[in-house]
Amino acid sequence: MRRSSRYTNICLIEAYRKRRYKAYFISKLSDSEMENSETKGWLKFAFECKYLSQEKYEKLTLQSEEVGRLLYHMINNPEKYGAV
Repeated sequence: MRRSSRYTNICLIEAYRKRRYKAYFISKLSDSEMENSETKGWLKFAFECKYLSQEKYEKLTLQSEEVGRLLYHMINNPEKYGAV
């Protein structure tokens, strides 16, 4: 879970640094979205194994969903983020 949640951020940083190249920007954002989805999977696993309380699981899942919505917006509107 730590790896995928951190890699979500790293992919986003890489995407932003390469925003001059639209296809690369979108590709790295897609990688970030994939890692965020993996994090959500690990959260579900941790909750089902009772490593997380329901309250903590719901809080972290909501945060992950918000990250997902932001990434989705960036992927579908790359020009708003400087991609050309």
